[in-house]
Amino acid sequence: MQESTLLLLTALADAPRHGYALIKEIDAISGGRVTMRTGTLYGALDRLLQQGLIEVAAEEVVDGRARRSYALTGAGRDVLATEAERLRAVAAEAQRRLGGPAVHTRRALA
Repeated sequence: MQESTLLLLTALADAPRHGYALIKEIDAISGGRVTMRTGTLYGALDRLLQQGLIEVAAEEVVDGRARRSYALTGAGRDVLATEAERLRAVAAEAQRRLGGPAVHTRRALA
């Protein structure tokens, strides 16, 4: 899964959000490392809508402009949970290997 997709699904995991709120939430989740541009965001939202991972939660008019809020679907939650578990397993293996004999051998030689 691409990082931008992971961040977008994560941003929707706890509450529905509209486009600008998603951009700000992704910035916060990534610690400012990822800045999602508007065109990229709406392209990703369209793709995730087509895949059935998100849905339009609400549509309203704010200051004369239409605003859609998006939410995860059940399938979106399942995909996000699976990806989170996969990442957790990879991170655990990385930690295990970093703490393995090769690290101790280097320390012993230093």
